[in-house]
Amino acid sequence: MPTKPIAAVRAEEILDSRGNPTLAATVTLADGTQGRAAAPSGASTGALEAVERRDGDPSRYRGRGVIGAVAAVEGEIAAALLGRDARDQAGIDHSLVALDGTPGRSRLGGNAIVAVSMAVARAAAAAHDLPLYLWLGGCDARRLPMPMMNVLNGGKHADSGLAFQEFMVVPVGAASFAEALRWGAETYQALRDVLHEGGHSVAVGDEGGFAPRLAGDENACEAIVTAIARAGYRPGQDIAIALDPAATSFHSGGAYDLSRSGKGRLDAAGMTALYGDWVARYPIVSIEDGLAEDDWDGFSAHTAALGATVQVVGDDLYVTNTDLIRRGIAEHSTNAVLIKPNQVGTVTETLAAVALCRRAGWGFVVSHRSGETEDAFIADLAVALGGGQIKAGAPARGERVAKYNRLLSIERELGAAALFTNPYF
Repeated sequence: MPTKPIAAVRAEEILDSRGNPTLAATVTLADGTQGRAAAPSGASTGALEAVERRDGDPSRYRGRGVIGAVAAVEGEIAAALLGRDARDQAGIDHSLVALDGTPGRSRLGGNAIVAVSMAVARAAAAAHDLPLYLWLGGCDARRLPMPMMNVLNGGKHADSGLAFQEFMVVPVGAASFAEALRWGAETYQALRDVLHEGGHSVAVGDEGGFAPRLAGDENACEAIVTAIARAGYRPGQDIAIALDPAATSFHSGGAYDLSRSGKGRLDAAGMTALYGDWVARYPIVSIEDGLAEDDWDGFSAHTAALGATVQVVGDDLYVTNTDLIRRGIAEHSTNAVLIKPNQVGTVTETLAAVALCRRAGWGFVVSHRSGETEDAFIADLAVALGGGQIKAGAPARGERVAKYNRLLSIERELGAAALFTNPYF
């Protein structure tokens, strides 16, 4: 089979959904085929995830410009990739990691590297006239992911006064992705009505979820249960709840500060007891980052207590890093991992992280970031990997809806071959 040599690698500074600069890369092959991808950016970031390269020039974008990262793509990275076969994703990605030479991708920038890595995958798929999900996942890629839709925002994603970062609805009873998306969107609209009638703001946070000033985090669960019923669905049977407290953001001095919710300061055991109480009273199926990213002992006890009842997901704990995931498997820290390509830096490293999850019998959730673009790469990735779960934000805001609309297109394209199942029970 003829090779697909790379003829050009370009980049540009664009804006993400928060109005901050990010990077888009375009890879052009010798036959003129192109692949383009944009790097997302997180607000709640793990301490060990790949480092974005930012200019630090206060006269441009408050120091957050990425002109240096663009130059790295069009200089060193392009020189290293010209003539390389775009089909050799693993070889190219390993070269990018070696070229950077730092553990955190800080020299060239994790944003530069991930954009190029994803663009190479897109170019190779296009050169073979294949959709990205089939190029990455092979002919068996047909499982649509269960959407975990962010409907209430707190923490670093909104000025709502809530300590917990994300409250999500999960349409566990739906028979297809299209039906799941509809159920989630209808619940989202019902929640708008519930909040409005209660005199609360219906302004939205970074990921499209509403950001009302509620009395406490538990009130968010109550509002969601009310909205599920208002939309005509059964809490627990049709639509469940998933939480992402992002507990690192309210962990300080060895304790978890829930003063804003009237819970005071709790230790890891106290947090686990709180979640256990909520799981007994609300239809919660998944808890992500329920403890802080360095609370390894706490996570092991947390999962021992809750893991038989709910999915326990590590995000900041692992940052899609295989070394950290291996530690988590050895210590039984969680039973699932959040997967974000830009946390680790390349498509190949992302696939390696998922392979570890599979071998351990763990779940995994492909995820967006709070700073997103219209790029729907993770939608194809979720189908390619077949893990059956995706976090892409609320069923609102163009950068979030782009992912859901792409999944609708994939489901229609697959037709009768499409598979959609409940990954929780």
